[in-house]
Amino acid sequence: MSLAWWGAVLGGLAAAGLVLSSSRVVALRKQTLSSRVLPYLRDVPRRGGTQPLRAMPARPRSAPVVVFGPFLASAAAAVEAVLGGASSVRRRLDRAAMDKTVHELGIEQVVWGLVGFSLAAAYSLLRALGGGAGLGSSFLLSCLGFVGGVVLRDNHLSSQVKQRERRILAEFPTLAELLSLAVAAGEGPVAALDRVCARSRGDLSEELGRVLASVRTGVPVAVAFDALAARTGVPVVARFAQGVAVAVERGTPLADVLHAQAGDVREASRRELIETAARKEVFMMVPVVFLVLPVTVLFAFFPGVIGLSLTIP
Repeated sequence: MSLAWWGAVLGGLAAAGLVLSSSRVVALRKQTLSSRVLPYLRDVPRRGGTQPLRAMPARPRSAPVVVFGPFLASAAAAVEAVLGGASSVRRRLDRAAMDKTVHELGIEQVVWGLVGFSLAAAYSLLRALGGGAGLGSSFLLSCLGFVGGVVLRDNHLSSQVKQRERRILAEFPTLAELLSLAVAAGEGPVAALDRVCARSRGDLSEELGRVLASVRTGVPVAVAFDALAARTGVPVVARFAQGVAVAVERGTPLADVLHAQAGDVREASRRELIETAARKEVFMMVPVVFLVLPVTVLFAFFPGVIGLSLTIP
């Protein structure tokens, strides 16, 4: 690159820095609505059970968040408007037990997309320096890198959901047996749930802890378990929650229901393990056929071939 190109690049970076700094200074000088209105509303008498207005505490922010936060927020809104599916993302966030909003996930998608864009742009720059790439192909590759980063973050969320549901399915038989033993010993559903949640750790224990917290705040047991059935993505846990809700409402024996469901889950896990082993058996034959067998044949016939070559004049 010539000296003029370097000057243009440095000038563009300096201009971008000045624009970002000036826009942030203007944003900092603006007062929020709460800071302007709350001083006149603190002494207003309250009516009924309304709570007094309080200013939201300012969270500490780092310099990159302060500088690039507005840009990332607007880019996340644009990505969400293009892709859509906010309800699906919200449901997957709930199933993954992630304390994030759809907008925060959109910001992460933009960050992953920018990382992919940077990697593709760096590769395109190396190809351009070698004289093997044009401007159009480099731009298209960079755009594909950005799209790939956004899609990769969405797929990563789906994989997190699947991993958590797999852990929940592995924990379910043990917790169901513990609940059935506690109920059979004479404890009520809430007391049994409290005992199991206090002595277990895991993703399913966290879900049951949320159910217990809802019950302690006044939500009926059947309604809390119905919410668990609607929230979870594991059909076995949904059937378990519905069975507990029906047993509590109608007074059916809860211990027998829990014991039967635990047995069904163990049987389903055993059947899935057998099916997985049957599928893996075919893949286990690949190294035997393409690696071990040719080596065995070679060791068997190679001495004979050498002997024939030595005996034949």
